Amino acid sequence: MAHTHMLNIVIFGPPGSGKGTQSEKLLDKFQLKHISTGDLLRAERAAETELGKQANAFICKGELVPDDVVIGMVRNFMVNHSDSKGFIFDGFPRTVNQAIALDSMLDESKTTITCVLGLEVGENELVSRLLLRGLSSSRIDDQDENTIRTRFKEYQNKTLPLQDFYQIQGKYCSIQGTGDLSTIFHSLCACVDKARK
Repeated sequence: MAHTHMLNIVIFGPPGSGKGTQSEKLLDKFQLKHISTGDLLRAERAAETELGKQANAFICKGELVPDDVVIGMVRNFMVNHSDSKGFIFDGFPRTVNQAIALDSMLDESKTTITCVLGLEVGENELVSRLLLRGLSSSRIDDQDENTIRTRFKEYQNKTLPLQDFYQIQGKYCSIQGTGDLSTIFHSLCACVDKARK
């Protein structure tokens, strides 16, 4: 069961970078399936699967769900959608340990991460974007500049080691997330096409 032709994309981007919008467009263009570990967790818990129950035990204690449980959910999702052309991993992996676990799981399935797209947006640009969004939405976390800057720093601290991890593999592609939406989208697609060759 060789899936080497699968297109597997990881997308990174700080809060407010337009990652959601661009993910939608990529899913549509390349006919991929969306893997959001948050959604998977909710679904497995709702279905009361074995993994869902394991996850629940940690969530109820206010602890993070361990990597192997999350990876198990990702594996199940990929197996259930094995006829798919590929997947977009959104907000995952979050740590180098998760990235390593994901690589070995994909390896078992005879596939691999094709490319990692990083939407780069400067801190000040993000702050003004999110403050603007906060005016029109009721998202409290978008209304306070200090909170936004803290989220940005936390994002950077967590993501930089992953950037290095994928850069060493030659899979990381950085895209300026500012300017025209369709220009950004074309840059993302160009990265994907280059990685597939």
